[in-house]
Amino acid sequence: MADRPATLAEPEFLFGPFRLLPAQQILLEGGAPVRIGSRALEILTALVEHAGQLVSRGDLIARAWPNTFVEEANLNVHIGALRRALGEGQPGNRYVATVPGRGYRFVAAVKLSESKEPVLRANAAVRAHNLPAASTRLIGRADAVDALLRQLPKHRFVTVVGPGGIGKTTVALAAAESLLGTYKHGVWFINLAPLRDPNFLPGALASALDLTIHSGDPTPALVAHLRDKQMLILLDSCEHLVEAAAAFVEQIIGGAPGLQVLVTSREPLCVTGEHVHRLSPLEGPPSSFKLTVAEALAFPAVQLFVERAAASLEGFELTNADVPIVANICRKLEGIPLAIELAATRVDAFGIRKLSDLLNDRFQLLKQGRRSALPRHRTMAAALDWSYELLREDERVILRRLSVFAGAFTLESACAVAASNAIDDPKVIDGVANLVAKSLVLADVGGAAVQYRLLDTTRTYALQKLAESGELEALLRRHAEHHRDLFKQAEAEWEVRPTAEWQANYGHKIDEVRSALSWTYSASGDASIGVALTVAAIPLWMHLSLMDECCACVERALASGSTERVRDDYDEMKLYAALGAALLYARGPLPETDVAWTKALRIAEHLADSKYQLRVLWGLSIYRVYIGDYRAALWFAKRFQTVANENGDAADRLSCDRLMATALHYTGDQTGARRRLERMLSQYVSPPHRSHVARFQFDQRVAARSTLSHILWLQGFPDQAVRMAQSALEAARATDHALSLYNALGHAACPIALYVGDWVGARRLLAMLLDHLEKHGLTVWNALGLCLQGTLLVKQGDMTGLPLLRSALDDLREMRFGLRYSAYLGTFAQGLGAAGRMKEARAAIEEALDWSERSEERWYLAELLRINGELVRLEGTASAAQTAEEQYLQALEWARRQQALSWELRAATSLAQLWHQQGRTAGADELLSSVYGRFSEGFETVDLKSARAVIEDLRKTPA
Repeated sequence: MADRPATLAEPEFLFGPFRLLPAQQILLEGGAPVRIGSRALEILTALVEHAGQLVSRGDLIARAWPNTFVEEANLNVHIGALRRALGEGQPGNRYVATVPGRGYRFVAAVKLSESKEPVLRANAAVRAHNLPAASTRLIGRADAVDALLRQLPKHRFVTVVGPGGIGKTTVALAAAESLLGTYKHGVWFINLAPLRDPNFLPGALASALDLTIHSGDPTPALVAHLRDKQMLILLDSCEHLVEAAAAFVEQIIGGAPGLQVLVTSREPLCVTGEHVHRLSPLEGPPSSFKLTVAEALAFPAVQLFVERAAASLEGFELTNADVPIVANICRKLEGIPLAIELAATRVDAFGIRKLSDLLNDRFQLLKQGRRSALPRHRTMAAALDWSYELLREDERVILRRLSVFAGAFTLESACAVAASNAIDDPKVIDGVANLVAKSLVLADVGGAAVQYRLLDTTRTYALQKLAESGELEALLRRHAEHHRDLFKQAEAEWEVRPTAEWQANYGHKIDEVRSALSWTYSASGDASIGVALTVAAIPLWMHLSLMDECCACVERALASGSTERVRDDYDEMKLYAALGAALLYARGPLPETDVAWTKALRIAEHLADSKYQLRVLWGLSIYRVYIGDYRAALWFAKRFQTVANENGDAADRLSCDRLMATALHYTGDQTGARRRLERMLSQYVSPPHRSHVARFQFDQRVAARSTLSHILWLQGFPDQAVRMAQSALEAARATDHALSLYNALGHAACPIALYVGDWVGARRLLAMLLDHLEKHGLTVWNALGLCLQGTLLVKQGDMTGLPLLRSALDDLREMRFGLRYSAYLGTFAQGLGAAGRMKEARAAIEEALDWSERSEERWYLAELLRINGELVRLEGTASAAQTAEEQYLQALEWARRQQALSWELRAATSLAQLWHQQGRTAGADELLSSVYGRFSEGFETVDLKSARAVIEDLRKTPA
């Protein structure tokens, strides 16, 4: 539905400092948008619309989750988030009252009015970012946030340092939130707490930036992407990766002058240029002062305690009698925010006085037992121990068991891992809700499904308790088994569910996969689970474009079981097939890519698995295209056709036409290639949900249109070629698939613009291509992008393109990447000749001709022969004219044999100019005019305009 005009009146509700605009789904506090989940906002709207009236739990659930069954625990979580967002607990702040067993009532005064004032939507008020919505209000940290806001403009790298539970993440996020809109390219948050392998740190940043990097080392691609960006990156919880994080930050800051980095860690990274901001505990009242309620609430520690206690115990208000007790509690907890929150959540169970007594006794005991720890660490451990002891036994068990999750988890996953005979699923659900209420588990209610997680400090503590309970190994196994089963389901759904839906369900679980695999391959783990999980997680790595990580994990799975068999033939087939694809797109067409796919094919044939035979035969054919072995590519394409005809679907059989057409095109059979492509495009119906992108790496129609655009140009239809390339580009954009968009830009739109001489369009498309390559780290194709860039410069007479071409050609040769190698080498030779570097030009054209002969890449041979003739004429030897004429005549012969009218026109133009110089003007006119006359379009393209100019010049010459 379109947004209503800003000038049209719409109802708004006013209460306290807040404005609620239901039609716009916005809650404002003092004019600033309050970031709150959509379901919590829907619940608030329902309550405010019926202010003063009881709204039942069932009605609220129906309002927030229409036509969906959810556990009531979800409502409790959102009510808690709503209360925190409204700041309940401060004097005079009371909005949502609980009616036990029935529902809730909005108790604050509400004023209904109509607003004509335009409101900037929350999602339009800020630039791009991925900052999580604050789960609590920031209390007592305004000075720290202001300090960071002052430091960041002066220092490109700032680290917030402090002990666990001090609030480093909260402060850093608040500062980052204040800076939204300051950075042209956004503010990006990366939580490193779940990351255990420092090698995956660059991948974590790439994933946050939505980059798909196909390279062994993603850092250079990241630096290239960030080089011209104005951006703030927040790396949270670096203490366990200090050395790797330090090196990584140095690299990205050194390569990206517009980048600023904000880090949280328990210790500095000790990097040159680092500015350290040490976060102090919250200020509490001194023991020597007798304070009123108002005076006590001026201290942040007391303010935090009161607000969290009010969220735990409805109706809680600080009294003058309680002020000394609360002040004493805050002093005992030494101003550590997490410890204060943990204590405040137990006011409902014990009241203020008993709480203080329990805290006294517990701390004395713990201090005697943990003298080796720092005082703040003793206090934190005491707070956690004390809070843990006050839990019910089943809640302790659930908390311990949840500690095996590395990151966020759902209720379903919590039940799968934490439930047992004694604690069934309903008890786990109830326990999670209770742990959320007690601040031991955090709930993210902003997405379609609630995600839960433990703070890193709490998780570490609970994991230790799990080890002490003797259940650690059993729970690690259960966690790994659960994610093995979960990703088996994900694997089955990969080709049938919509991509966005699949991503929402499984994309965020990469940390759980990493954690589970780490255990399975440990000394106490189970490699058979690791292999099964690796096989099942292949679609996840492919979807996230974590090709190098996929390679490493697949290779480890293949290396396992040297002494005992932990994988079957199906596993081995899938592993080798994944290894072939990951190697190709991460490292290029290396020999080990061929080996992996060949092994996968042998197993697929043994198992009579036609689906994987098709997938692997496709890969083997594409591999041969990439290395320039087109006859072998055609042979594998024919094998693909045989399997597709016997066991494939209609789309497979038509895709085979595209595969064979590619090989035919490069070997010079333009007529056969065009016939197959047009048949494929006329009959092809794309499988639902991007399945052929998943299976064959590219969108099949995009790839077919890209190749067809080349063929149309070669056959003398320049205008149709331009339209076909544009069609491929539009289709690729619609797929939102990195490799398909590269295919349309790099193999169709950019080359066709260069062929027809559209320099302005070529520059625009090339800029788009280079930006795409940089964003997605497509290392293998980066050299091809540089070839196109160098070609554009050389075509315009700018010889600065020659070093670009030389460097790119060297990269292609090193990677054994033969696709269109001779064409770019021919352009390079032409440019060298124009620059007067004849010796180098001769070497380049001879290498190109030799490559064409060895690889049987004939599609460009006519142009290579013509370029060779041009270079011979430039050398000016005694026999230059005769040799050049021979080259031009051979070029004409090859062009006619392939029905490549555009190459024929270029060869005829060069030969006509030579004959004209020799006085053979009539023959020159007859030759060129006959070729020119066969064109029916494209008369404003560079080649046809050049030919027409030559014809006019010939006809000016007297007979």
